[in-house]
Amino acid sequence: MTTEIIAIGNELLIGDVLDTNTHWLCRRVTGLGGVISRVTLIGDDREVIAGVLQDALAREARVIVTTGGLGPTADDLTLSAVARALGLPLVESERALQMVQTTYTQLAAAGLVAHDTLTEERRKMAILPAGALPLFNPVGAAPGVVMRHGASTIICLPGVPEEMKGIFETSLPTLLAELYGEAYYAERVAQLDCGDESMLAPIVDCLAIAHPSVYVKSRAKAYGPDVRLKVTLSARGPNQSQVDGWLDAALHDLCAGLRAAGISIISLL
Repeated sequence: MTTEIIAIGNELLIGDVLDTNTHWLCRRVTGLGGVISRVTLIGDDREVIAGVLQDALAREARVIVTTGGLGPTADDLTLSAVARALGLPLVESERALQMVQTTYTQLAAAGLVAHDTLTEERRKMAILPAGALPLFNPVGAAPGVVMRHGASTIICLPGVPEEMKGIFETSLPTLLAELYGEAYYAERVAQLDCGDESMLAPIVDCLAIAHPSVYVKSRAKAYGPDVRLKVTLSARGPNQSQVDGWLDAALHDLCAGLRAAGISIISLL
């Protein structure tokens, strides 16, 4: 189930905001058994957003997740760009409008905003591409959006991390289970008493060939006697039993190769 992420926002491109959303989504989607095939970081430009989305659709990405650009301001252009990319009109969603109204009523009652009137700016968050379904936002005002296009599912999430995570964890589990099925993902991590990644290269290369279902990756940040390298084994498959079997076999061979090379294992996770 190939997945692409499109992170949207000028604040990301100028370095004003760190894109933690993509990292979080990569880990969550991978944990669900999905495969992140591409991540794109772009600014608040309707034509650029539409073009990147059309490219993802042309690659037949099964799931496309966008973050950012769902708010009330003029530079929140994601939904209009999605509509343009798909050749759809923008329409006010009664369901989305009700979500926005409920949120502002609660905020006004709590004294967090001056009033709950649905101004033009607030109503903007309920204007969606025709046929799109709003997703309840338990943290903020802007609903998420999901829609199908051919074999692809497009999920639009806010850029505020708490809102993005809130929608993902409360409004998407059923859809995600449908999309990713019963796939399972797991990993094993070995921390080694080794400061030279080149010593690991023959072991890692042989392991990758011997265990094609397991992704093998060594990580090094520096050289030296105090450096501790890590080797990560990860795999995804239809069920836990099969994935654990692949990982256990690969870990067994990794440990054997390390012992033969005289490399000590500090810890296994």
